[in-house]
Amino acid sequence: MSSRRDAVHDVLRHSEGFRSAQDVYAEMRAEGAKIGLTTVYRALQALADSGHVDMLRTDDGESVYRACASGDHHHHLVCRRCGRTVEVAGPAVERWAETVGAEHGFTDVTHTVEVFGTCASCSTAARTHAAVSHS
Repeated sequence: MSSRRDAVHDVLRHSEGFRSAQDVYAEMRAEGAKIGLTTVYRALQALADSGHVDMLRTDDGESVYRACASGDHHHHLVCRRCGRTVEVAGPAVERWAETVGAEHGFTDVTHTVEVFGTCASCSTAARTHAAVSHS
């Protein structure tokens, strides 16, 4: 890996959850790094292509990145409120993707699955806030 790619990867390894390219760039600049936003985007794309980071698209279409905790193929369960992310295996999804591809004559099928919801902490906080508001 290049030193700039290593530096971008290092920011993600020390981050909680997914981060946008702009977030990574702003943090690096604040720490004194001489790096351009275009370089950050290129580094993130290369890291995603190599499997060193996970990339997903938010509901508004923005790409966000996170260092992989697992080297194996996995999916994500993502909290809509706080961004907490859990890596999950999905053997049923793997079988389904292969079956659907084969039914339509596709080979070398790949897929990305992101499941969005509200984590237990955010659900509890929302219920507590609603109960206090209605008191």
